[in-house]
Amino acid sequence: QWQPAESGGGTVQPGGSLRLSCEVSRDTLDTYSIGWFRQAPGKEREGVVCIDLSDGDTYYADFVEGRFTISRDNASNTVYLQMNSLKPEDTAVYYCASDLAAGSQCVRWLYDHWGQGTQVTVSS
Repeated sequence: QWQPAESGGGTVQPGGSLRLSCEVSRDTLDTYSIGWFRQAPGKEREGVVCIDLSDGDTYYADFVEGRFTISRDNASNTVYLQMNSLKPEDTAVYYCASDLAAGSQCVRWLYDHWGQGTQVTVSS
């Protein structure tokens, strides 16, 4: 019912940082799961990090390697993805998705509400 809205993408050099934002409804922030997914050209959409906002249970994909952090700001109804030490292979369209029952599972078919995506390009 509620559609997330992503922003914050752009172009950075390898090793640089970006912070993506996902604006959601208050109900979504309080009770839903949020997943960050990405899709590179010619590849399947894959989970980056997913969080159950009810209890904070969080799953990060192995390729994150400690470089990314998910956080929330209740005042602005926003979930953030802080991305540091970016690599060229991180280049993709990044999507924010929400679902009532996904928990912290990071599989795309569990998510019903998707944002429009924001492009992240890591290139020298």
